Amino acid sequence: MPRTALRRFFLMIRARLWFRCAAMHDPVTPIVVQPAVIGWEARRRRVDLTLERAFDGEELARRMKGWVTADPLKVIEVIKPYGRLKVLDDRELVVEMEKPEDLESLQKILAESFEGEVDLELIPKR
Repeated sequence: MPRTALRRFFLMIRARLWFRCAAMHDPVTPIVVQPAVIGWEARRRRVDLTLERAFDGEELARRMKGWVTADPLKVIEVIKPYGRLKVLDDRELVVEMEKPEDLESLQKILAESFEGEVDLELIPKR
């Protein structure tokens, strides 16, 4: 990894993205329990091939539609100018930002846009 990319990697700010559950109204965040397994079915033969495929951050957030009170597509659009959605350690949905100001601005705009239905929790550096 080039030195600038390595430096940027360690300076990234990560925050867990929380939605409000549509049924219970408590904070929830999607996690990947098991990657998607994709296979094939053939008309005239047996196909014993499957692929295991991980979700990217936006796809995981989109899958929350109907399960949370905010529209995930709108949440994604609000996040894009400030950071990117990422699945951390193949499990957790996080927003990754480069500057502390981006985190502060994004927290403010999420609060204004979604009235407490979506928020961020800073993940401390390990």
